[in-house]
Amino acid sequence: MAVSPAKENILKRIRKALSNPVPLPFPQSEGTNSVFMPATEDLEVLFAQEFTSLQGKFAFCVNEEDLLNQVKQLIAAKEWTKIYCDTDPWKETFSNTISLATCDASITGCEYLVARTGSMVLSAAQQSGRTVSVYAPVHICIAFTSQLVYDVKDALQGLKEKYAGNIPSLISFATGPSRTADIEKTLVTGVHGPKEVYCFLVEA
Repeated sequence: MAVSPAKENILKRIRKALSNPVPLPFPQSEGTNSVFMPATEDLEVLFAQEFTSLQGKFAFCVNEEDLLNQVKQLIAAKEWTKIYCDTDPWKETFSNTISLATCDASITGCEYLVARTGSMVLSAAQQSGRTVSVYAPVHICIAFTSQLVYDVKDALQGLKEKYAGNIPSLISFATGPSRTADIEKTLVTGVHGPKEVYCFLVEA
């Protein structure tokens, strides 16, 4: 089938352009480098600042004994009587109900803490699965300083390496209590998840 002169002219121009590609005007925008500046302070401090700025409640623990004491004090102060925990090694210490629907608070671990955004990274591969951090009115997350990463991409890379070809079916980033402003632009917490979120960070 014959090619019209106009079409042939266009094809020649395309071939010529492809033989002399134009350099990318913004080579750093191809995803090889983070658009965010590296952390200028300790990740523990950065995470605490971001997490609390989003209505999360943060506590630092010098060791696991301090963790147990602080969590027990919180439970007593709040007068919570039904604690749901399906995560070792805290299950035996804290859990006293098997009903997530009627508990006062749930306790979970996490995969990572993202310092830049103040987010907790949770996955379906954890013992707590998909629902524990969402259905309870209060979520208590226990994490260790070794789980701190700077950015979201660091957490995703860590998960990719940890699960090597068997990525969990759900990965969620929880950033403070559930909140929405869909109703008359008024901020309401606890609509789609917990009203209160605590993070106990343990030195490791």
